[in-house]
Amino acid sequence: MLVHEITPSSETGKLNVKHLKRYWNKSLLKRDGKLSSDSFQDEWKMDTTLLTVVGLGLEQTILYVYRKAPTFDEFENWILETAGSPDAEKVTQFNSLFDDKNTLNTSSVQRELLTDEDWAFWNKNGYVIIKNAVTKECCDQTIQALCDYIKIDRNDKDTWYDHHNARQGIMVQLFQHQLLEQNRKAPKIKRAFEELWNRKDLWVNTDRVGFNPPETALYRFPGPFLHWDVSIHPPVPFGTQGLLYLSDTAENQGAFTVVPGFQNILEEWLENLPPNTDPRKEDLYALGATPIAANAGDFIIWHHALPHGSSPNTALLPRFVQYINYAPFDEKESEIWL
Repeated sequence: MLVHEITPSSETGKLNVKHLKRYWNKSLLKRDGKLSSDSFQDEWKMDTTLLTVVGLGLEQTILYVYRKAPTFDEFENWILETAGSPDAEKVTQFNSLFDDKNTLNTSSVQRELLTDEDWAFWNKNGYVIIKNAVTKECCDQTIQALCDYIKIDRNDKDTWYDHHNARQGIMVQLFQHQLLEQNRKAPKIKRAFEELWNRKDLWVNTDRVGFNPPETALYRFPGPFLHWDVSIHPPVPFGTQGLLYLSDTAENQGAFTVVPGFQNILEEWLENLPPNTDPRKEDLYALGATPIAANAGDFIIWHHALPHGSSPNTALLPRFVQYINYAPFDEKESEIWL
């Protein structure tokens, strides 16, 4: 199929969500090898915002389309079965991105949550901890939902290593749940992202949860080790990522780990690497990796230029987390992958 034959973003189906049919069309063409996997890179952020609007995770959507090759009607039905009816207000705001009636609020944000100390810490270290962003009760309920989903008992270590298809390393492929959505909309979390981005027209993603049990003689931490999720070709545009601790987490309990302040020295570090060096294969731990201890309900936001990852759990209790991020639809990304 030729590029000009791809469905326009204006064409909708029964969900009345613009760009959805185009996304489905592109995905099937890529699946069938009729479009290269890197086609329409300029629409990547629009695609991910679309999935946010309909309440889908990126990975679960890709897997569904590639495994099932659904018709568009089947694709919309799957969305309804998986995530329910999209929020009408979100759909209206998203659809407005394709016309001249954009209703999103792009005005600057007054500081109310982040203190001067928070800002100083962010500017120096590239991350900040929002204390008590979610209640302990909500965290415990979310953990129970996670445990029920993968059929383990939080208090029975003999169940922690049982196989379940939804477990991929320490990631758990649970995207849709009322408690997860409630946490995503927590006022403190939303406000923190708005203040860091200095704008209110942000979209919260639909991401998964994580379960990192203690290492044993038969189980070793599978990663992810320190890495970046974005291109680090300079200059790296501003961007964020976030993680909610659902349980109290000590430094040795598989804690989230970063290289503090690396966003400030990334370009200098790249310049000093020997020619033809792959920066992603360097020993990032030697740069000063720091595990972050925090309590249940605490939320960590970090600059996406920081090397980050989880860590081996050498404690006695598992680590439970939920991944949450907010970003604008026009978030900039480096055009060259490094």
